[in-house]
Amino acid sequence: MSTPLGGYVKKKNYLVCIDSDGCTVDSMDIKHIRCFGPCMVDEWDLQPYREKLLNRWNEINLYSLTRGINRFKGLAVILKEVDEKISPVRDLDSLLSWVEESDELSNAAILRAAEEMDSQCLKKALHWSEAVNQKIRALPPEEIRPFPGAKEAIERLHMTCDIAVVSSANHEAVMEEWSRFGLLEHTDVVLAQNAGTKTNCIRALLEFGYDTDKVLMIGDALGDMEAADRNGVLYYPILAGYEKESWQGITEGLKHLMDSTYEGEYQRKLKTRFIENLS
Repeated sequence: MSTPLGGYVKKKNYLVCIDSDGCTVDSMDIKHIRCFGPCMVDEWDLQPYREKLLNRWNEINLYSLTRGINRFKGLAVILKEVDEKISPVRDLDSLLSWVEESDELSNAAILRAAEEMDSQCLKKALHWSEAVNQKIRALPPEEIRPFPGAKEAIERLHMTCDIAVVSSANHEAVMEEWSRFGLLEHTDVVLAQNAGTKTNCIRALLEFGYDTDKVLMIGDALGDMEAADRNGVLYYPILAGYEKESWQGITEGLKHLMDSTYEGEYQRKLKTRFIENLS
């Protein structure tokens, strides 16, 4: 195990990149419903609009094509709506600019930006993110577990493929969960929020000499598919609400990958169903 890419070694000709929250680990709904949204309402003192804003937060982050969006980008979307429809958000432009321009959307990166710009909004966004992480750490461990069939599928994939976790979630949380569920032993590298965007992580992995038609990204969100497309690699969707069936289908996906028949009709069919499921 190496993390991040400093000691990484390519061992096999095939590489499978796998998202964590909402894809492998059934933790996405509970984290957003109990942690992300409520902490946002508290940080910006929006209690009078709590129910409306929590519903909107969940729609943005769980139940639409923006599912799985980076936490700071999701925050920027909803605060822009608050600014336009409810009340002005002080120094919002600093956050909107940072999420568009930064190559790394993490606590460490926003801390640096907040200090450099002396931005009130960025400081509040960091405080919110730290509060979210604290609430996530306090979640009952027994309520978070891998989706049925995920661990077994990853074990099968690891027999013939290098495995990289490529996630926008907090690195500490990903490491703790994958360790607790016995998934790290079937993983070669963990690239989380602190390693940069998913697009950049896949690009960095390709530099180790993988052919793009031998690299597969497994994810549950549009951002996962876009990261795969930007790098010219293949995509396998885990469908929200159909996670068990999706992981069971990875056997067929692996066969197409090995037979070089993944790209084309099979890939188009998977992507179409994925988009329809989130629309």
